[in-house]
Amino acid sequence: MAQGTRREMTGSTRSDHAPTTPPLGSRREAVAAARGDRPFDVMIANGAVLDVGTCELRRADVGISGELIASVHPTGSRTDARKLVDATGEVVCPGFVDMHVHFESSMLTPASYAASVCPRGTTTVHCDPHELANVAGLDGVRYAIDASRGLPVEFLVQAPSCVPPVPGRELSGADLGPAEIAEMLRWPEVVGLAEVMDMRGVLALDERMGGIVDAGIASDKLVNGHAAGLGGADLQAYAAAGITSDHELMVDGDFLARVQAGLTVELRGAFESLIPGVASALQDFPQLPVHVVAATDDLFASTLLRHGGVDHLLRRLVEAGVDASVAVRMATYNAAYRLGRRDLGLVSPGRLANVLVLSDLRSLAVHRVFSRGVEVAVDGQLVVPVGESPSAPPLRTVRLSPMSSDDFAFTVDAAPGDVEVRVVHGVVTTNWETRTVGCSRGRLELPEDCIYQAVVHRHGRRSSAPGVGVLSGWGRWRGAVATTVSHDSHNLVVFGRDPADMAAAANSVIAAGGGVAVAARGEVLAMVRLPIAGLLSTDEPRAVAAAQDRVERAALSVGLRPSLLSQPLFQVMTATLPCLPGPHVTDLGIADGTTGELLGSIPVVD
Repeated sequence: MAQGTRREMTGSTRSDHAPTTPPLGSRREAVAAARGDRPFDVMIANGAVLDVGTCELRRADVGISGELIASVHPTGSRTDARKLVDATGEVVCPGFVDMHVHFESSMLTPASYAASVCPRGTTTVHCDPHELANVAGLDGVRYAIDASRGLPVEFLVQAPSCVPPVPGRELSGADLGPAEIAEMLRWPEVVGLAEVMDMRGVLALDERMGGIVDAGIASDKLVNGHAAGLGGADLQAYAAAGITSDHELMVDGDFLARVQAGLTVELRGAFESLIPGVASALQDFPQLPVHVVAATDDLFASTLLRHGGVDHLLRRLVEAGVDASVAVRMATYNAAYRLGRRDLGLVSPGRLANVLVLSDLRSLAVHRVFSRGVEVAVDGQLVVPVGESPSAPPLRTVRLSPMSSDDFAFTVDAAPGDVEVRVVHGVVTTNWETRTVGCSRGRLELPEDCIYQAVVHRHGRRSSAPGVGVLSGWGRWRGAVATTVSHDSHNLVVFGRDPADMAAAANSVIAAGGGVAVAARGEVLAMVRLPIAGLLSTDEPRAVAAAQDRVERAALSVGLRPSLLSQPLFQVMTATLPCLPGPHVTDLGIADGTTGELLGSIPVVD
């Protein structure tokens, strides 16, 4: 990874996160530059400025002084600038804001993540280090803050609200209650309460969850949501609790229901099939709602480098019929409004000079990126060094000994013959299914279209005896996949049919201190190593992306099937989410996100 800091990039001596408002001296210099009493540091000339406040294009030049936009003035009216950038035939717009992201899902460190998204126009990320927190608690959040200092992308860090996501139905590496949440919300770098995933706890007026939401409200910072599967009275009640956003659009109708409930919709592109309906709704509104913003949520490094992040979402909306200026407004002006950041979201005097030069508006082709007045990327390549700030990454978090094939030779307490087993059917959206299965000496004769899912607690807070379930709807497998990236408690999860394959995949991940591996015929076919919290790689972004591609191809080769998700491999990483409706296997058994019920492993029908 290229080494460098914000100090190298700007000449600034600040080591902390930059304040929302630059020092008064910078303002005075901008005033002088706007009046013509001193030259601009940079002037972007001869382009068309996209005014995202009105969604109009107008010819103008943009003068930058230090970190600030000093002036947006008639083309050619000023020539005094230390650096002139010719934007003839191009469009100038604000930098993109990603309003809901877990950067850990890229498997990149903050610096590598910034290096991946900045050249594509993202200059601010509203991030929830929920994954790191579920492994390493407050230390994981502190690492996210420290490691993201001084980057060309500003990381606005939230306090993870659900560690673990659903208490009592899974066990993660930490337990953050109302007191710990209130402590994080007092940290100056923390901008709000991250997505409240324990929906049942909120609706049931659970004391712990109520205390966490109350801490968010009392902080006078944003309280962000996760309303997967909620509708009708439950959605209204969830919003009434004081939660003000949602990104979990899973079926047609979710978008409109959330907009009408007044929730800020953090629109993501995880479900391709929903994009046309959302685009149609956006065009049908008499005015664009200010409470619709852009987000990526969970994207691999391979996806970011191949397709992009926020820019890719905006392109898909434009292709589906949304006007490009409206799409850009969602990722700029609307985002700044949501954040309460008066220094972001417009190309106008007094705002931070987070500015993009687009060679084409409709395709959102990013030619140049300026971050706080510094040109940081040109034609998709960084032109400044980007490196980690001093931090203490959580290492050695996979607290497991090597496993044998016997550990994956699962048995049930049943007499020989046919038995009825409750099976988890489906991938993201799940339900119970009852299957008749042969049984001999306690071992199930697993049908060809079923696999096992084993969740092994890896944080050292309980025994490593796995929770186990039988899955259907996952296709016919000829190998195994093991991963320590398993949202959101991030235990070791192993999928497969053959105990030897499952042990081979699991042991390669354990030995590496975390990762994702695919095995067949007892041999490991592909792997990505993730030594930081079992979630992040220390490699360069392109190396991580290449490893992710190899693992995904290997997983597809052993039986994983493409799905509605844009990233097929993500299926194995979200199969343990007990906050979603329906049954999901966790380290404690099988938790039903609809009923709140917790069953033992491989439940047999009496």
